[in-house]
Amino acid sequence: MSNESSGTSPAYRRRRFPRHRLDARIQISVFREGVTTALWGRTSELGQDGVGATLSGELKVGEVVSMEFPIPVPPYFMKVRAIARYSEGLRCGFEFLIVTDEQRETLRRVCEVLASAF
Repeated sequence: MSNESSGTSPAYRRRRFPRHRLDARIQISVFREGVTTALWGRTSELGQDGVGATLSGELKVGEVVSMEFPIPVPPYFMKVRAIARYSEGLRCGFEFLIVTDEQRETLRRVCEVLASAF
């Protein structure tokens, strides 16, 4: 079985990078109506440009969030802003927004590790 996500949804066909399985706890913060709401959940997949997760609360497509999740290479933690591109119940797909060159290289290394893990 391949570690890359498969599917025929339009979003999957438009992806620039493959997604790889990653089961890790994720923390999300979203600013709504003057209040920061904290959510948590589990990632299901990670790519160089985004992440899929199941959360403890619902998000709307287009909401911008801050997220933190562990990764299997130094610095062992990723903190990044992202936008919800997909939301169905508690399942969401995020596209990373402003990513530094260092974060981009880290995400590339993480994806290499995850690709060779299966």
